[in-house]
Amino acid sequence: MIGIGVLSGIDHVIMDVTLALVPLVLFFIAFQVLYLKLPTSYILNLLTGVIFTFAGMVLFLQGVHVAFLPAGQQIGAFLGSMEAQWVLIPFGFLVGFLATYAEPAVRILCNQVDDSSSGFIRGSLLMLVLSAGVAGFVALGMARLVYNIPFLPVMMIGYFCAILLLPFAEKDFIAIAFDSGGVATGPMAVTFLMALSVGASAVIEGRNPVTDGFGLIAFIALAPILAVLLLSVVFRMKRVKSNAV
Repeated sequence: MIGIGVLSGIDHVIMDVTLALVPLVLFFIAFQVLYLKLPTSYILNLLTGVIFTFAGMVLFLQGVHVAFLPAGQQIGAFLGSMEAQWVLIPFGFLVGFLATYAEPAVRILCNQVDDSSSGFIRGSLLMLVLSAGVAGFVALGMARLVYNIPFLPVMMIGYFCAILLLPFAEKDFIAIAFDSGGVATGPMAVTFLMALSVGASAVIEGRNPVTDGFGLIAFIALAPILAVLLLSVVFRMKRVKSNAV
């Protein structure tokens, strides 16, 4: 019975992944035939990578459907049904930090920044800043559920603060900040944290899973922007101080 449950719906997942990858493969084949003319060894490596990608996407998406989404909703429902609902806030901080730290796209971004800046912006530091920023905003999202904080004013204030920080930020950090907002909302955050929020809002009295459960991903997208911009302000202050000395 366990095996049947784990494989339930995998045929739909395989079809979805196939439909997503086939156009990309056909696009590359067309360019290879018409323009690129890459060596055979490269083509074999590419096809091997496509096979690994296909298998990885199928396994990941199937795992999301049978594990991450149900687990997130059940954990959120359990914590939301507790008398001390404020527990959702520190729990949200913890899982927000861990989910971001485990996010593959965030790690790739941090490594790329480290390499491109020749170590000036350390990837390890950027990883901690992004994880802490997302953790704080996930906690804020949980507080929004517990204390019925309106969504729109928080978002408006957040992006207004981001705009205010732009003139004081190092120009090298600005593009990184906005890219960070995109990569932080990756599969780890969307599959678990969103499910956690929806599950909690479904059991908290007076909350609606549609109007209150969603919106957490928007918080997660905003958090890295503010965190990296604040980091850039710190870098700029240190640079000004070193030049003054």
